Amino acid sequence: MVIALSIRLFPAYAQQKLQRHAGYQVSTLGALNVGVYEGAATIGELKEHGDFGLGTFEGLEGEMVALNGDFFQIETDGVPIRVNKEARTPFASVVSFSREKTLRTSGLMTYAGLQEAIDRQLKTRNLPQAIRIYGVFPFLRVRSVPRQVLPYPPLAKVVKEQQKVFELHNVRGTLVGFRMPQYMSSLNVMGYHFHFIASDFKTGGHLLDGQFLNAVVETQTVRDWQLGLPETASFAAATLP
Repeated sequence: MVIALSIRLFPAYAQQKLQRHAGYQVSTLGALNVGVYEGAATIGELKEHGDFGLGTFEGLEGEMVALNGDFFQIETDGVPIRVNKEARTPFASVVSFSREKTLRTSGLMTYAGLQEAIDRQLKTRNLPQAIRIYGVFPFLRVRSVPRQVLPYPPLAKVVKEQQKVFELHNVRGTLVGFRMPQYMSSLNVMGYHFHFIASDFKTGGHLLDGQFLNAVVETQTVRDWQLGLPETASFAAATLP
């Protein structure tokens, strides 16, 4: 169960328009960082708020990718599996994706170069952006993490000691992600955050680095950000930043 908190990032003068540009988030990055991995919402509940996004699963079990209404779990074997609506998440962000702008990049870019190219075409860096990138990627470095057991260690310790890293070459697929403004850093990942899934659904993971050749970037500005706070004992007892 979650308690809903709506953060209006844009004047609510057109409710119907806001609904089409709303993001929904379960819990906070600060809670995840300190080891609050207890499932707070189901995938079925997430689907009521969006068809596109990312996150993780109960116990920090792998990486979540939501694309075109399908939700996938990528565990440490790197293979995506579709999950049912009863699966639970401690942290996730979704939107109903609707492309507003398209950026067609030219030539080979680093991850940093791609971020700079996207930044240049944004009207503002002070609103969240949902971002879909697709194409054939010359190189991607992605990761996943295994399910944790109680007492849960903090996220940084899990990543440092247990993450499984994969290097992918000339792989076709889609990057699903967000660009979050700095003032939301205690709620979500500041800056760019992507999860990858291959077009053949054989591999994927959390993006660490990559090379991008003629990638197609689609963006959607998110003007209403809704936050679902967990009604769980672990969240209630956590010391949050």
